[in-house]
Order: sequence, then C-alpha cells, then structure tokens
Amino acid sequence: MRIGIDARELCGKPTGVGRYLSGLLGQWSGDVAASRHTFVLYANESISTPIANGELRIVPGPAGAAWEQLSLPAAARQDRLDLFFAPAYTAPLRLNIPIVLTVHDISFVAHPEWFRWKEGLRRRTLTRWSSRRARLVLTDSDASRREIVSYFSIAPERVRRIYPGAVTLPLQAARQRDPLVLFVGSVLNRRHLPDLIRAFKPIAKRHADARLEIVGENRTYPHQDLPAVVAAEDLGSQVSIRDYVPDAELTALYGRARAFAFLSEYEGFGLPPLEALSAGVPPVLFDTDIAREVCGDAALFVRNGDHSAITGALERVLFDETVRRGVLDAAPGVFARYSWPRAAAETLAALESVA
Repeated sequence: MRIGIDARELCGKPTGVGRYLSGLLGQWSGDVAASRHTFVLYANESISTPIANGELRIVPGPAGAAWEQLSLPAAARQDRLDLFFAPAYTAPLRLNIPIVLTVHDISFVAHPEWFRWKEGLRRRTLTRWSSRRARLVLTDSDASRREIVSYFSIAPERVRRIYPGAVTLPLQAARQRDPLVLFVGSVLNRRHLPDLIRAFKPIAKRHADARLEIVGENRTYPHQDLPAVVAAEDLGSQVSIRDYVPDAELTALYGRARAFAFLSEYEGFGLPPLEALSAGVPPVLFDTDIAREVCGDAALFVRNGDHSAITGALERVLFDETVRRGVLDAAPGVFARYSWPRAAAETLAALESVA
C-alpha cells in the first residue's frame, strides 16, 4: 500500500506535531509490519527525519492552506496513493482517496478568543470539513475525543484515541540540582506565563538563588509582554526568557531543574510535563481533566487563578524531598501508558483498517 503523509511539520525546528510525526516515522522505519507499505512524505522543503521505506516529495511554496489544498493534492495525484495520512488537524479535501486525520485538540473551537479571527476561522472551517471528510479521526486523549465528537457531531466510532509515545530525556537524578523552575513549550495565552512569573516572585524574594527559566516562542494572542511582567515584578536576573535553546542546552536545563511548571488551562495532550518527569523533574500543573488523564499522580495540581497555591506547590517540589519523591515514584506507572512502538503499531493498524 502506498500511504501519503503531509510532512510539513518536520521542516525547520519541529514542535509538538512534528515530534508526534517523527515518533511514528521512527518506529515505522524499523518495523516489519510497516515495511509492507511505502510512505510518501510531502513537504515544502527538506526534512531531517528519514524513513527506510519512504519517499520524499518536495513541493515548493509557502506551507499554508493554499499549499495544502492546491499544491499538495496536485502532486499526490501523480503518485497513485492508496491512502493519505494528515497528522496535523487538516487534510487536502480534493484528494479522492481515503483519508485518516489526526486532530490533537480543538482549542480554536472551544476558545476562539485565543486566535486572530482569520486564523481561527480558517482552523475551525478546515478542521471541521477535514474531520467530516476523513474515514477515521485520530486523537491523543479521551478528553479530546469527547470534544471532537461533541463539537463536530461525528459518530463516536469514527474517532479513535491513540496515546502517543513520551519523549524521554536523560535522567540525571544523582546530580545536585538547583532551585530552578523550568517552563518549556510554545508561549500561549492558555499557559498563563504571567501568572507563573507572579507566583514565582515570593519564592525569588525568599531564596536569592532561585531562578525561573522560560523557553519557548511567544505565540500569544492577545500579545503578552513577558519581559514587561518580569520588570514590573522587579525580578531582574532571576527570570530568563528565551525563544529557543539547542537540544544539548535544554537537556542540561532539565538536569539542573527541581520543578517544572506548565500552567495550562487547555491541552489536547501535553508532552512537556512528561518530558520533565522523564528527566526527574516534578511538574506543577493546572487541575484539568486532561492533565489528570495524562499525568495521573505524577504531578502536583493547582487551581487556575490561585496564585498562592501555585507558589506553595512550586515551593514543595523545589524544597520538600518527600513531596518530590512521591511525585517521581508515580512516574513509572504513568509512562507505562505511553510507548512509541505501541502508538506506531496502533496508528498503522488504523491506517490499514481504513484502506
């Protein structure tokens, strides 16, 4: 079977969806069952993720909706595909072959105020049409599955939850860690970075060596000026904000950190807290259905808007070894649910069932 895949998310510096697709392709490259198929990857520029039984098609042009709906299907029609896999919310609607679509979340439907009106309208329209056009919709969590079924009025049997694998980082539990609070991920309004900065302030004032590191591109709308928040709270050199750090430096940050903060009120899954756990860093999360589903007992949960509770939870994972050990001891049970070999096998079975 020839399976086409939209691989745009592997271009440049892959983030969440790119890492999801990379995890699947990495498993399919060495898998006997996957070797029966040929994967044709479509991207607008070169990608860094090879696949042993794959072909790469470079389709030049800006990687937007026009590329997806016009350029990509024109190229795909020449390749005699049996199936198309769209791993990032939307699919080319003019392809006359079965489509399997992954919708990781529907934040643009549940919270349209977080998106510029044109972007929100495009996402809502194309994702809804793509979901109804697809033979099967995949998603990362039970919470997202319930939302997709409800908001898009899709029959439950056409939406399947497949947990992704978890990216594991080198565990450095034996080394001395710093009183460092770490955030890693795209900076979005729903992740409440200003609240994190303000909740960190009492800790910074009580502990001169405490630091907060924020790593991620600022994609907020309406725009949040995080350096201005840091200045207003008089936190100076105790807070660092960077758009990006190389992988080696990021691994070093995880190795030094004693706490991970991910104060998100909405996610489809949320890989960063699991990355932190794998590196021996206990996470502090907003108490949401999805955070409970993904992390179970391997986190401290706080209520959205309760700054004193956020401060208290951060202090406990920074300085209370009993609390830290309790969270980290729960991590192996959580990680047992997330396996890239399992995710790849279940996703391949879903593709085969549709074809």
